[in-house]
Amino acid sequence: MDMVIERLREALNRHDLEAMLECFDPDYQSEQPAHPNRGFGGKEQVSKNWSGMFESFPDFEAELLRHTSDGETAWSEWHWRAAGLDVAGTIIMGLRKDRILWARLYMEPIEEEGEDIDEAMRTTFERGRHSDSGSEEADPA
Repeated sequence: MDMVIERLREALNRHDLEAMLECFDPDYQSEQPAHPNRGFGGKEQVSKNWSGMFESFPDFEAELLRHTSDGETAWSEWHWRAAGLDVAGTIIMGLRKDRILWARLYMEPIEEEGEDIDEAMRTTFERGRHSDSGSEEADPA
C-alpha cells in the first residue's frame, strides 16, 4: 500500500497533475482538522488546488521525510518547498486499492521568526486564564 505514497511524491515533483490525480480514489475526502472549513470531497478540488500550486510555484518540490502504513492507513511526513513557500507536516491517509480514499492534512507554514516554546506556552496559559475568568463572569452561580 505504500506504493501510492511514492507515486504521489514522484508525481508532485514532476508537476504531473494527471499522474497525481491517479493516486486518488474518485470518492476522495479531505479534512484539515486545524482548519475545518477547508475540508472537501472529490478529485476535482484536488485538481484545482494542485494545478494552482504548480502554476504559482514552478519550483515546487515535495520531500517525503518518512512514511509507514498499517493495513489501509498510511502516515507520511512531508516538507514542501518553493520560492515563497515552506510548509511541513503530516498527512494521515486511508487507502483503498492502492489509491488515496481520504486524508487528514496537518500541513502548516514553517515559522522561522515565530514564538519560542516559552513564549508559545505563555500565550497558551494566558488564553486559558482569560477563558476561565470569562466563564466565571458568565456563570451567575
